[in-house]
Amino acid sequence: MQSYVTPETLESKSREWLKKIETFNQHKMELNAEKSALMVIDMQEFFLDESSPTFTCGGLAIIPKLKELISAFRDGGRPVIYTRHVHNPQLNDIGIMEWWWEGICLEGSPESEVHKSIAPLPGEKQILKHRYSAFYNTDLETVLRCLKIEDLVICGIMTNLCCESTARDAYFRDYRVFFPADGTGSINEEMHLASLLNLAFGFAYVTECEEIERSLRKERSEIAVR
Repeated sequence: MQSYVTPETLESKSREWLKKIETFNQHKMELNAEKSALMVIDMQEFFLDESSPTFTCGGLAIIPKLKELISAFRDGGRPVIYTRHVHNPQLNDIGIMEWWWEGICLEGSPESEVHKSIAPLPGEKQILKHRYSAFYNTDLETVLRCLKIEDLVICGIMTNLCCESTARDAYFRDYRVFFPADGTGSINEEMHLASLLNLAFGFAYVTECEEIERSLRKERSEIAVR
């Protein structure tokens, strides 16, 4: 199956998506870098391997953008938090998802690890989750509160499942959510675009990676001048 987006077409596609949702993407915000964190959702080998039953083609396309975004947060001294969707080998945490999906990502397997090109650094927080939202039955909210985070940038896969679910839950908890159209991916364009529209309407400011990086660079410049 041909991917709906590639690293080469991502920039032009992103402009198209933002144009299509423009009417509803009215909650424009500028990132408060000092109170921000980046969440990298489920960028695991399990979902990025073309032979996997849950292969997410949009995930491969966004890797170069994510590398730049992750580097920008690290350079700015801001937290990068990773999630990994996994299940215990005994399947005692899987529930309805056992028959809902083909394929199971087992905790401790090589496939459960984050793609090596954007792997976490030692000490960077990794959230192991068993459902779509990174907030559900995890310590994510505690971590964010302790770090005094107010602005949350959400990237990764899938746009319409784990990324959107996490964005909605973040909004319910009064975080300002930034959702880069070129920093999330799904299995097809229809699902990706539908989520961007839903989120822009009710939950997040849909933007691009470069705009977020500009805010981080601006903050570093202002600090250097002080």
